[in-house]
Amino acid sequence: MSDDCLFCKIVAGEVPADKVYEDEQVVVFKDINPKARVHLLVIPRIHLASLEELEPEHDELTGQMIRLLPKLAREQGLEQGFRTVINTGKGGGQIIFHLHIHLLGGSELRVF
Repeated sequence: MSDDCLFCKIVAGEVPADKVYEDEQVVVFKDINPKARVHLLVIPRIHLASLEELEPEHDELTGQMIRLLPKLAREQGLEQGFRTVINTGKGGGQIIFHLHIHLLGGSELRVF
């Protein structure tokens, strides 16, 4: 855990979040500044600043995170599809430096 990381504080229960799923490895909650009708954040319980910190030992964790996305999308009523985004580094638009996957859907998403 990183003492100054907002997402680590959410994992620890020190900061409230509107959680929709959690298990031993991940926590999923609603984004407080949603960009779509459904906007969830999938985060690992362990602190990894970004994709750049991933090592082979994280393969099971990242695989679980990816496989969880379609299940979460179905539970949120996203039968027509969804988008996933991982911002990496300041130049990639990352604001909170704790690895997270955005799951978005339920409204018209701009094609880019």
